[in-house]
Parts: sequence; C-alpha cells; structure tokens
Amino acid sequence: MTIVLETGFDFDVPQELAAHAPAEARGLARDGVRMVVGYRGRMATEHHAFTDLPSLLTPRDLLVANNSGTLPAALTGRLADGRRVALHISSAEPDERGAYLVELREPAPDGGAARYYAPADSPAAPGLTVTLPGHAHARLTASFTARLWFARLTLPRGLSLVAYLAWHGTAIRYGYVDRQWPIEAYQTVFATEPGSSEMPSAARPFTAEVVAAIERRGTAIAPITLHTGVASPEAHEAPYAERFTVPEATARLVERTRAAGGRVVAVGTTVVRALESAVGRDGRMRAADGWTDLVITPERGVRVVDGLLTGWHEPRASHLLMLQAVAGRPLLDLCYAEAISGRYLWHEFGDVNLLLL
Repeated sequence: MTIVLETGFDFDVPQELAAHAPAEARGLARDGVRMVVGYRGRMATEHHAFTDLPSLLTPRDLLVANNSGTLPAALTGRLADGRRVALHISSAEPDERGAYLVELREPAPDGGAARYYAPADSPAAPGLTVTLPGHAHARLTASFTARLWFARLTLPRGLSLVAYLAWHGTAIRYGYVDRQWPIEAYQTVFATEPGSSEMPSAARPFTAEVVAAIERRGTAIAPITLHTGVASPEAHEAPYAERFTVPEATARLVERTRAAGGRVVAVGTTVVRALESAVGRDGRMRAADGWTDLVITPERGVRVVDGLLTGWHEPRASHLLMLQAVAGRPLLDLCYAEAISGRYLWHEFGDVNLLLL
C-alpha cells in the first residue's frame, strides 16, 4: 500500500530554480553554493556562502554526517517482448527472504532521464523477468508499494551487487538533471561505505577545505551510516525502511555534546532519521544497527537533533514534516520564502538551508 503524507505546504518552485548540473559544471567550486541560515530562537534568517559554515558553529557543537557512498543504481534492461525498461535498485542488501526492492521506469526515447510509470501503465507484475546487462536478470515477486517491487536478482557468479553495479550501472537521474553525470559527481567527501541508491545530498557541498576549517574551529564531526533508497519525486510517498548504523563512538559524542550544552547538527535528513532511531525510551543515545522505518513528524518531534543542514524540498515532499519537527513551521515558511525570492537552486546539486536553534 502506498502512503502519502500531507505536508500542508503550499508554494510554487519556478522550474528555472532546478539545479540542472553540479556546481562545478556551473563554474563554481563544489563548496561555492549558497546557504540560507534560519534561527528558530529569534525567528530570523541570514544569507551566507556555504563556506561560512565553520564560523556558524562553535567548539561545543557536534556535526554528524552520513558516510554512505552512492551506488550507480540505475540499470537498463529488456522484457521478454523486447521492450526496454529502466530498473532502479532501491536496496543494496536483500531482506530476510533474499529479495531486493526495485523500481521500474520507462526509458526516455531521447536517452534522457527514465520516466515514472503511473501504476496503471507499468508492466510490473509478479513473475515479470527483466534481462539485465552482463548475463544478469531480475524477477519481480511481489509489490511493496504501487511504485516499488520485491525482486530476486541473479548476478554473474562471484559478483556482489555493489561490484555488479560498478560494472554496469549509472547514477539514478531525474528529469531536471540535464545529462548523465559520472557517479563521482554523486559522492560526498564523507562517503566511505557504499550502499545508497541516491546521494545523501546535504553533504555534497563539503570539501576537504571546509572540513579542515570546521576542525580548526574545534567543532567535532562524527559519522553515521544510512543507505538511502530510491526517492519518489513524482509519487511523494512516505519514507520506507532503510538500513542504518550509529557507531558507539558517535553515540557517546552525541551524549557528551548534549551534556555540555552544545548543539547536535545533522548533515541531512538521513542523519536525523538515523540518530532519532537510536534514541532509547529514556532519551539516551546508544549504538544501533539495523533497519529503521521511523517517520519523523511535528507531532513526534525530535529528541537529540538541535540543528539540520538540508537541501530545498518540494512542497509535497515528506521531508518537510521532519524539517518542521526540527525548526517549526513559522521558520520554515520564512526560509522558503527567502529561498524563492532569492532564487536559490533546488535538488541534489542545488543550494542549502541551515536550521539552528
């Protein structure tokens, strides 16, 4: 069953505000994007360059980043009748039955981004077999949502899924991106653990120079791992289960930061989901490893996250509910009005929003 969360936001994002290419292809450095900073306590915003981030943090703060690397999770396949399809891998690890989550899309005739199948138009059905490059194939077994299906993958002998995708996959691309960029464009400076179907994009503007400046400032940086699934930019579904790890050292740093009165600032919504999934009933952070289906809403709230660096989201995106839980609706309304009037760029190659207490 497909679940769509109503966000209650009503704003229009002009098409020309979509970031069609990485910052580097637009004549900027990777860290050359812009940043709206919103302060919840004084209900105010400021406009900054992303490179100002170190100066906005303090030695008491903790920055938590996702170290998941992006997989080239898009494959081109064929059906038994000869039709071409695109297959997006949405989970780098199988479930307990050995099945992976996948999404079928319609290849664009001009070689552009694969297009979303409306449920009535999709060829997806139990038993459907997709022949993949390199003598591999995927067989659909059951639907998970109207968009996602469980599939059994048969890969060449001796190849893991990660290795197979490295040979035959490309980065997942949506219609607002102007061309197929190499997978390196979708990696962040923190990426050490391959497993995400789509880039944990809030961390994309970080460079080694920005990280070094943060460390000179005295602000600690700690990792979590959350492997992202395939997003639903057309269907706007609620988040589904994703694999995550919060290391013991990170849990200890979060507890130490909170005890000292510092702020725990998450780099991206994936980090918020991982951290909040590792909080016990007593409010304490502990190491955790497994799958999380946590959906963070304003009603649920957040328990350990005090700030969030994030990209800009569409008005129906479920991520906005998480942002409300961190920042409150009035501040979000103010930030988004500033972003639109200031012509900030949207999506994974775009500008960013820092939300602080």
